[in-house]
Amino acid sequence: MNNDFPRIVTLLRKERGLSQKQAALELGVSQALLSHYEKGIRECGLDFVVKIADYYGVSCDYLLGRSLDRTGAQFSIEAPSAADAAESAEESSRPNAMIAMNKKLITDAMNVIFEILDRTGHKGLTAEVSAFFMVSVYKMMREVYSANSRNPQAMFSVIPELFPVVSTALMNVIDANISSLTSGRATADHSAVDNNSVPLLSPDVISKKYPDLAPSLYNLIRDTEEKMKKLI
Repeated sequence: MNNDFPRIVTLLRKERGLSQKQAALELGVSQALLSHYEKGIRECGLDFVVKIADYYGVSCDYLLGRSLDRTGAQFSIEAPSAADAAESAEESSRPNAMIAMNKKLITDAMNVIFEILDRTGHKGLTAEVSAFFMVSVYKMMREVYSANSRNPQAMFSVIPELFPVVSTALMNVIDANISSLTSGRATADHSAVDNNSVPLLSPDVISKKYPDLAPSLYNLIRDTEEKMKKLI
């Protein structure tokens, strides 16, 4: 069994708002055994993979991390056209599948965030979150653009030596503003967020409200936290 299975089955249980004891009872196993499966201490058999897939209404491929879609749908790359076939070997060897998958993860997750912001109706919070994303995109665009030293830097006005520090500092300031607003404290430019205006959320609510977007959001959270845990 791969490392994705324990994380995914745990996430699915929490989405449903189920205790480990309740899920174990309905799955016909002991709580201790389910705990071992969720922690990756023990591996289950294929029969249990099918059983738990049916229980949560997902595909086995999704449980095993082979698909980002709960139904098991796979990303497919269309056959190249004649024009595409004429591209250079370097261009045609781009990791298209990875680009498609990562683009979907990020785009879907951002759509969920902006949907929640829209429901919250707080212009200041929306402005700060948007600014954070914009700086992040700016940083990545400039890094990728500047990877080729022949590309003219006149496109950017902040000098290269200061760009990394200043852009990171700006993101930290925006992040601090967002934290203040969501903690109920006003900033110099915006009033505090009324917690009652923020919709009640849970993994189950998000899955029901955004069924097409939630899988990407959950995978992005999972993958990011795995990277974070390596730094702890």
